[in-house]
Amino acid sequence: MAANPPSTKPSRGGWKSAIFIIFVEVAERFAYYGVAGNLFMYLTKVLGQPTATAAKSVNTWQGVAAIFPVVGGFLADSYVGRFKTILISSIIYLIGLILLTVAVSTVPLEARHTVFFIALYILTVGEGGHKPCVQTFAADQFDESIPEEKAAKSSFFNWWYVGIVSGATAAVLVVIYVEDHVGWSLGFGMLAAAVAAALVVFLAGSGSYSREAPVGSPFTRVAQVVVAAVRKRRMPEGEARGVCVEDDDYGGVSMEGGGSGAGTLAPTSHFRFVDKAAVIDARDASSEKRDPWRLSSVKQVEEAKLIFQLIPIWLSCLMFGVVIAQLGTYFTKQTSTLNRSITRTFTIPPASFQVITGLTILLSVLLYERALVPISRAITGRPSGITILQRIGTGLLLSILTMVVAALVESRRLRVAAQHGLLDNPRAAVPLSAWWVVPQYVMCGLADVFAVVGLQELFYDQMPVGMRSVGAAAYITVTGVGSFLSTGVIAAVQRVSAAAGGEGWLGDNINRAKLQNFYWVLGCVSALNFCVYICVANRFVYKRSQPAA
Repeated sequence: MAANPPSTKPSRGGWKSAIFIIFVEVAERFAYYGVAGNLFMYLTKVLGQPTATAAKSVNTWQGVAAIFPVVGGFLADSYVGRFKTILISSIIYLIGLILLTVAVSTVPLEARHTVFFIALYILTVGEGGHKPCVQTFAADQFDESIPEEKAAKSSFFNWWYVGIVSGATAAVLVVIYVEDHVGWSLGFGMLAAAVAAALVVFLAGSGSYSREAPVGSPFTRVAQVVVAAVRKRRMPEGEARGVCVEDDDYGGVSMEGGGSGAGTLAPTSHFRFVDKAAVIDARDASSEKRDPWRLSSVKQVEEAKLIFQLIPIWLSCLMFGVVIAQLGTYFTKQTSTLNRSITRTFTIPPASFQVITGLTILLSVLLYERALVPISRAITGRPSGITILQRIGTGLLLSILTMVVAALVESRRLRVAAQHGLLDNPRAAVPLSAWWVVPQYVMCGLADVFAVVGLQELFYDQMPVGMRSVGAAAYITVTGVGSFLSTGVIAAVQRVSAAAGGEGWLGDNINRAKLQNFYWVLGCVSALNFCVYICVANRFVYKRSQPAA
């Protein structure tokens, strides 16, 4: 197994190395949103897909793009290493963008659909290796054993998000305008050039990076705990001969004596059904060599518990992903029907309204860091002000309010369309200013600041060190699975509503559709989901360390 040896040079790592890596992520987000931000309009206007079909195509592509990071994170943590994974995935991403540019510029329209989607899904492969590793690799540049760098890492996630939102915002402002008013080939070509430049910058900083070695399959270690616990589920209490404390698989520190290091995971009382995996019975005591599928170390058991308790949090955040999926689909469709004219000759592209969400995130992160954290820190006494789970919960609550606002605005839009006799003329602009949709884009940005940044930090901080790329992939899959769920919800709502007569709630004629009802459904389901999240979060136990003996 090839390994990237960790650096021992004190000159490596820190902000000076993280900056190079952040640049790569900014370029990747610039490229991703340059494609995703206007994909819905390309599918409907150029490829001629119906509205519901285009929405499902976008959601499916975004879902796959967010699921692939699980594979990329696993390979990076287990075998390849994060640096090599980022390098390979960036090259694949660049190839996808080049093919996408070729598809929209030289491929005949009758064959373009196939080539276009092949290029799109090549991007998902690149996304799979890129997304789980870049943030984790950047965070690895800060040494938690040094107080100054540990404090820097605490703010890193906020400023990291500022960087990627800056890239996304630039794409929405510049690239989408170029795609709509100059040409799709030039727009996608700009994205390819940005990723190529980022790849050069990433390689330029390679000598300064601090690298973690891959540790082998982390899922095997978790599976060993489960199997060992099941095999000993009926073991009598009197048969216990002690607990296993060594951890040969990691070459790491033990939980109870004999180890070295600054600290280890403190034993916990939740998920007690797996504790027997570390208990030595008569058969273990008589064996010359430990069978890892019968006996796990205490450290290994506690690492498995960290993963087990993150699963309910992940599940209870999926509806947030469903809500966010509407940003690039039905929010854009809704905006496209409104008056977007600034002057007689300049009209804002409907997809460019997503920049409002990006600007909201940028301003909100600054406000969060400079005002909310100090105020809440003074009240709660916590360095971060509020807990990670409180931050995520706030984001979920704001996502519910986003759907409420969107539903109310859509009801207003339909009333104006009816008053002006436009119900059967969906291509005509409704005489209602597009600024009416600004609140729902702002609410979406606020929800992102709390929920997405919170999920990033939770799935980095609360994962075992050897599984942090997988942890990054796990938070990304919240939006991915949310996109898949959105596709399913769209199909179900359209089928049920169409069966009652007419085109259904999500028909091509948005003026005859009932999009506001769809938003209300998402809002109500999100509210029920929020109640589940509160119950799960109240049972969550944050990772604790204890000094090594």
